This record gives sequence, structure tokens and C-alpha cells, in this order.
Amino acid sequence: MPFLNVENLSGKTLIIPVVSTANVAQLSVDLLISSLGLVRIAVLDSKYFIPLVGSRENGELGITTPFELYGKGELGIVVLQQRSPILKVMKQEFIDDLFDFVQKSGIAGVLILSGVDLSNRSDEQMLTPTYQLQSNPLHLSSPLHRLNEFPIPKYTSPVPQKPGANNDESQVPFIPGGGITHRMLSSLPKTWSIPLAVLLRFALDGDNRADAHSLASIVAQVMGIDITSIQWKQPESWSGLFGTPHDQSLYG
Repeated sequence: MPFLNVENLSGKTLIIPVVSTANVAQLSVDLLISSLGLVRIAVLDSKYFIPLVGSRENGELGITTPFELYGKGELGIVVLQQRSPILKVMKQEFIDDLFDFVQKSGIAGVLILSGVDLSNRSDEQMLTPTYQLQSNPLHLSSPLHRLNEFPIPKYTSPVPQKPGANNDESQVPFIPGGGITHRMLSSLPKTWSIPLAVLLRFALDGDNRADAHSLASIVAQVMGIDITSIQWKQPESWSGLFGTPHDQSLYG
């Protein structure tokens, strides 16, 4: 992206949360930022998004904007956080600029996170809530190669994109509730050679903290981070987000 001017990102893996069902991708990234102690290393151009501004976590100085990049020197990951939907007329421009930035920055791998509408899953997909897609087979030299070691099934579309249409698995599968995930995979440049994968989580809108914790834990393991060393910490901005705990006396 032409507006990005930050420290050297060469060799890092970029994690991209897509605004999608239940915002489970954004919530997972919130947990990763808070629990791994990631810091904001860039404020990115917000022209692609519905305008938004807010206070920062933990009383930090400054403001929060729609699109920011987080990282930490010794970690091999950098994380985008998107807090506002993309304007409809800017979707393709955003995707093209994002992929152009990834190719020029020396990023070693890309991991996209997305929700999928739980109400559309098939009987076979009720065995696990998390699935994956790979743009190309991941080799041992890829920073995402651990995806091949985990029992995370390949995602297939539970429903056709249009009534009467056939699901062609040679194409990118339909991802109901997945935001721009399908468009991103369909827009990969022909010259693309960077390892790229998608983690998809079936979810419904509600209290999605458990979904977020599960997906964040999977991301950490895929990236080779010892999850036993992580003290998972919810950001202060989650306080009251999902209401107060139920009074257990209500249930006898």
C-alpha cells in the first residue's frame, strides 16, 4: 500500500481479519494484540472505510482509527486490525492495494481470518467449527506449514452461491457471511507466490468470546507460539460488551 511507511516487515507473517459473521476475526485479533503485548506500529490510510474514530486501549494517548498495524520486534507476525467496514465502492481497490503492499514489503506469509454463517453449515460440518483454505499447497519452508499438521479440515461450501448453481471446487468456494474473503481469494494476482491461507470459523452473532479465544489459540499455534506461555487477556474495551454475567441463582 503506498501509504504505508513502517519498519522492515521482511520475513514476517501478516494476519488479516476480515469483517464477517459475528466479528469473530476482529475479536480474535483483539485477543492476540492484548495477550501478546503487540503495539501499534502504523496508522494506515482510512479512505477505504466508513469513517470511525475512538479512544485507545488502556488510556494510551491518541485515537483509534479504522485500520492499524500491530507488531512486536521479536515476534514473526504483524497483525492488521480493521474496525470499520469497507465502503462498497472501495472493496476492489482496497484488495488490490493490500496485495500490492504484501508483495512489495517482503511479507513471508499471509493468514486471513474470517467468520462463516453457522446457519448454513452442512451435517458433515457440525463435527468442528474451524476450517481452512490454502491458495497453494504449503511446504515445510512456509511459515504457515503447521496448518498441514493440525486436524483442520479443508473448507467446502455448504450451499451454492446462487440457487441452482453447482459447487465447483476448482473455484473459490462460496463463503456465506464471509465478507470480502471470497473476493480476496478470487483476486489473487496471477504472479502471486507468497504462502496464503484462510482460517474460517462457523459462528452466529452473540457472545462470541469463546469463538475468539479458540480461533486466537489456533492462530498462535499455527505461528509456532507456545500457547502455554500465553496469559490470555481480554482488552479493556470488551468490558460490558456482551453484558454482565448471569445471576446463577436464576437457575436454581
